[in-house]
Parts: sequence; C-alpha cells; structure tokens
Amino acid sequence: MPSDDTKLWQRVLNRIHAEVDPEEFRRWFVPTSYASDSGDLITVWVPTEAIHRHLSTHYTSKIDRALRALRPHCSIRFVVTGVDEDDDQDEH
Repeated sequence: MPSDDTKLWQRVLNRIHAEVDPEEFRRWFVPTSYASDSGDLITVWVPTEAIHRHLSTHYTSKIDRALRALRPHCSIRFVVTGVDEDDDQDEH
C-alpha cells in the first residue's frame, strides 16, 4: 500500500485538473509535490507562500472534495518549502 499512498496527491490532482482551467492548474497546482502521508493527513509541499495562500483561498473546497472522494476522513496540509526560483513567473 505505500506505493499507492505516494500516488494519492497525484490522484487528487487528476480530479482537480478535470475541474479547473488548464492555465490555472498549471500555475497553482503543477508546482506542488507530495511530501508524506500519515493515513489521515497528507502533506504537500508548495514552493511559495503566495501559492499556498492562493490554494487555501480559492481551491480549498475542490481539494477537500477530491481528497475525501479518494480517502474519507483525510485532510491535507500544505508546507511552504521556500524554494521559489520561479516565484513570480507570470506568463500572460
């Protein structure tokens, strides 16, 4: 089962990808990465506080719904890694 656990965040992303604009998905979700899974809490790394804030403000319900569809009673925690080489990469 550990190999399945490492894929949980990818499965959440697949569900969200089907619901959001491709550019929005690329900007806000692609930079994230799976960190750990304790069974009832998954931890996801985000490179900047700005991405963390945006995900928390605009996508919490979509993320929670996708996660709970895959694993009921599980929650998510975002941890800012501080790796922000592409922090303000605005491509219009």
